[in-house]
Amino acid sequence: MCTVTIIPIGNNDFVLTTNRDEAPDRVSLVPDFYTIDNTKLLFPKDKMGGTWIGVSEKNRVVCVLNGAFEKHKRQSSYRKSRGIVANDFMISNDIVATIEAYNLEDIEPFTIVIADWNATLKFYELVWDGKNKHFIELPKDSRIWSSSTLYSEGMMKERQQWFENFEAFNELNADSILEFHSTADADNMDYGVVMNRGFVKTTSITQIEKRGNDVDMRYKNIENKMVTTKTFNLPQVVNG
Repeated sequence: MCTVTIIPIGNNDFVLTTNRDEAPDRVSLVPDFYTIDNTKLLFPKDKMGGTWIGVSEKNRVVCVLNGAFEKHKRQSSYRKSRGIVANDFMISNDIVATIEAYNLEDIEPFTIVIADWNATLKFYELVWDGKNKHFIELPKDSRIWSSSTLYSEGMMKERQQWFENFEAFNELNADSILEFHSTADADNMDYGVVMNRGFVKTTSITQIEKRGNDVDMRYKNIENKMVTTKTFNLPQVVNG
């Protein structure tokens, strides 16, 4: 939920990988299938009931990062958790219309990355800065995001450079990008891709790989090294 990469594979497939940086005692459940409003979903569940990453039978992946463009001052409470927003977006029939109409008042700032392959594959980014929505369709290029709540502008730029260097010398695929998320600047506990500041650290790595009508989710618990893999067999999308 705090470091995310996305890489397109061919015309209609992709790999999205996220490292979750959280308080070590914040409990979450390994990925499983759930049904919300008659929609089948696959996601690791946070203790608040939502998620930071998930895939939907609506042919969509939604991934949440904490914070918008810059670090914000947290309120003592909010109307709705960002993880529930992710659930709402996964069950939407029309993600663009849903985002345009969605009430984000009194929800903590966030960045959401979306891959939607209804008809054709599209990447979107929604940034909520606490006052305004910033919603754009992204080019289908490889990209990295770092959470503004944990990483300064300088740290983000350095992490961007790590990613660009890795991309320049490696073929990008599910295995290689998982290696990047596991080892990039491994000795840097402050802002390496796997980080550990004591009160907050990388607790898990989740990767979603879309291959045709199958979507694989790999979830690695950093603490106990256990890996959970589940496959979501989705209905075929008929273009046009």
